[in-house]
Amino acid sequence: MSNADKIFKENCKRILSEGFWDTSVDVRPVWKDGTPAHTVKCFGIVNRYDLEHEFPIITVRRTAFKSCIEELLWIWRDKSNDATKLRSGIWDAWAVNGSIGKAYGYQLGVKSIYPEGEFDQVDRLLYDLKNNPYSRRLITNMYVHSDLHEMRLYPCAYSLTLNVSDGRLNGILNQRSQDMAVANNWNVCQYAVLLHMLAQVSGLRVGTLLHVIADAHIYDRHIPVIEELLSNEEYDAPVFRINPDVKNFYEFELSDFSLENYNYIKKDYKFEVAI
Repeated sequence: MSNADKIFKENCKRILSEGFWDTSVDVRPVWKDGTPAHTVKCFGIVNRYDLEHEFPIITVRRTAFKSCIEELLWIWRDKSNDATKLRSGIWDAWAVNGSIGKAYGYQLGVKSIYPEGEFDQVDRLLYDLKNNPYSRRLITNMYVHSDLHEMRLYPCAYSLTLNVSDGRLNGILNQRSQDMAVANNWNVCQYAVLLHMLAQVSGLRVGTLLHVIADAHIYDRHIPVIEELLSNEEYDAPVFRINPDVKNFYEFELSDFSLENYNYIKKDYKFEVAI
């Protein structure tokens, strides 16, 4: 049983047994048929993944490993807001004329002036990891209030804080909102891969990913599938491989990442997405 399966199941069981139902209040999200998309939720879930020990992908169903890395590269390497660049089409429901506005990758590409020169957020991280790795200021933030009105969707996973201890690169992913069925393991895998990337190009070992979720929820129409996932058997975690020859963050390609022995429940689960 992978540790990611254990954490995922524990989170979902807690939400279903202890969570607050928002059916008594007005909610913003709707289903495609216009019905309000209500949730049961828990506040303040914190999960810890030791990336040196195991790659945190669940096996109770398949996580689209390559697609989640494609989006990661689109945001962090390309700093793009052009949804037409994504083959998965995951942003199509929100994009207007192909753009998600000043969201996600756009914010990482905004440059600021520092004593050492001009950097965008990603380049600042890369600079500090090489020149001042024990800094306590290794932070990115995509939740920029002055630009929210020009974002097609406010960032869910919005902030990464890095910290180096004893040569290990650790990270805290802060997330304001998490659709547990659709996006939980997707985001966990993305930021696990990102820590591996940043560690490798900075000459560090990968450490711990801490995932902090403010509003961890399960949508009403997802509950039957979640209950089935909770009854599924689990497999051991696969082995994560990253191309060791890549030393420049911007030279990573999708083909540089793979999983060995990724076994999972062979069923095509479908989740309607609230918008």
